[in-house]
Amino acid sequence: MAEQEDGEREFDLRWADNAEHKEPSARARMLAARWKENPPSPQPFRADPDPVGPRRSSWVSTVIVFGCVGGLILLIGYINYHSSY
Repeated sequence: MAEQEDGEREFDLRWADNAEHKEPSARARMLAARWKENPPSPQPFRADPDPVGPRRSSWVSTVIVFGCVGGLILLIGYINYHSSY
């Protein structure tokens, strides 16, 4: 019985996928209605939302990471040294 239901379901999915007219999603309908009244301004392909300030060079980031790791190692060593007394 379950095989027959799966077969009918598969047939229904194939039938739906082969439909000539497919209804757009709710979001697509909402955006179409909104853009009909107020169309969006043209955007370049993959445009940045906001201009980004100057970036730090990679070596500065590396120094910051290694400095934090070194400081953490020293802090853990200091805590272990004083807890042994």
